[in-house]
Amino acid sequence: MHRWEDSSWVDAMRITLDFNNMMAHSIGEKHGLTDEDINALEDTAKDIHNELMERRKKGGLQFYELPYQEEMALRIEEYAEDMKARFENLVILGIGGSALGGMALHIALNHPYYNLLSKQERGGYPKVFFKDNVDPDWFGGLFDILDLKKTAFHVISKSGETSETMSQFLIVREKLTHVLGEKGHKDHIIVTTDPQKGALREIIKREGYLDFPIPRAVGGRFSVLTPVGLLPAAACGIDIHEILAGARYMDQRCNIPTLWENPAYMNGALQYLSYTRKNKTISVMMPYSAHLKGIANWFRQIWAESLGKRYGIDGAKVYVGPTPVKALGVTDQHSQLQLYMEGPFDKVITFLVVRKHSREVPIPNLYSDIKDISHLGNHSLNQLFYAESTATELALTKSERSNCSIVLPEINPFTIGQLLFLFEVQTVFTGWLFRINPLDQPGVEEGKRLTYGLMGRVGFEHKRKEAEEGLLKKQKRYMV
Repeated sequence: MHRWEDSSWVDAMRITLDFNNMMAHSIGEKHGLTDEDINALEDTAKDIHNELMERRKKGGLQFYELPYQEEMALRIEEYAEDMKARFENLVILGIGGSALGGMALHIALNHPYYNLLSKQERGGYPKVFFKDNVDPDWFGGLFDILDLKKTAFHVISKSGETSETMSQFLIVREKLTHVLGEKGHKDHIIVTTDPQKGALREIIKREGYLDFPIPRAVGGRFSVLTPVGLLPAAACGIDIHEILAGARYMDQRCNIPTLWENPAYMNGALQYLSYTRKNKTISVMMPYSAHLKGIANWFRQIWAESLGKRYGIDGAKVYVGPTPVKALGVTDQHSQLQLYMEGPFDKVITFLVVRKHSREVPIPNLYSDIKDISHLGNHSLNQLFYAESTATELALTKSERSNCSIVLPEINPFTIGQLLFLFEVQTVFTGWLFRINPLDQPGVEEGKRLTYGLMGRVGFEHKRKEAEEGLLKKQKRYMV
């Protein structure tokens, strides 16, 4: 029996949304919301829920079905076990949604210094490196530390034509071929891409690389529960079945049209009301756990790329979208909190709070005669961490600053699965509230087309000309 099949354990691992400090009774009517504000959205929420469920039945929202892909999880797990005997390193080549989900799982669920542990301490699993940028110094430096004979590369691109990832792949392929030969290099490359089309799919056919599919109806930023995120997680020993179990549990909680019973819908409604009624256009996510900073990075993409839109679904120009900002407690109490406390009233702060950490670190009782530090002794870092997060929440509330908390009983694959799925459903629901399409990203495409032109891609000559003309418009008098 798995622990997620124990109802008492599941109840103990249930994550909760505490939005007291977004309400008028805590921060006043000028900045806070009321029960009436929320209740006024109930009919709209039910309509959206029905529409989402109808689309789900027709396969249009396939990310909803990912928590139930146990057969794929078993295949991933089998390959991950095979990697242990063959490789000392795994390098993930991907960008955006092809990297952020895997990084979030790695940071959340592995030892904070995972790559510095011995192989035995890592359970025999390889070191993991995420290379989500084409900065030549940063990417080129990788080959100074890797033994290519003991390294696997996981190439991830939904479209199969992402310029950054494909450039990395071309470099890696050449280096592997130089060391291992044309035939030998093939066992060191794993590909995750569209199951049917794209340049990577064509390369797979030619080379015979091992591959895993991204379901066609799943966008990159919603792909963390596909091989995009699950393969890197399994490759370092994370229990991906428990992640999926957590996501399934959250799916059950979110399959309710009532705002007051659905944490994803409620949080989406609160963010929407704060944006439209209270002019709070900035959404700050502040984890009080270094393990969750990757979740905040991942959330920035799904929130910004899904909700930042020029056009509504009716074709009218709307120019909407909350701006996501990442902070980290307690680090950013000493860098950003001054702005949040005394700057514009344009933010909602979401704390990610962990009730029980994996270890207790006591603070020694030294220098008891120095009053400014004597209070720290005989406590623990855990107590200090809790005091700081609580104090920050109270101080913001006292200053009428809108904030809420998502509380995790502890960090484990089950709670992380819940959290990721909550944010995915919340994002889609919020997009429907704004009456925009949260599943496309047309604003990203123009930059891609100009890049194709500058790099000489056939068919994009007009974009190269456009880019060159744009650069010529720069005037030296505006350069100091």
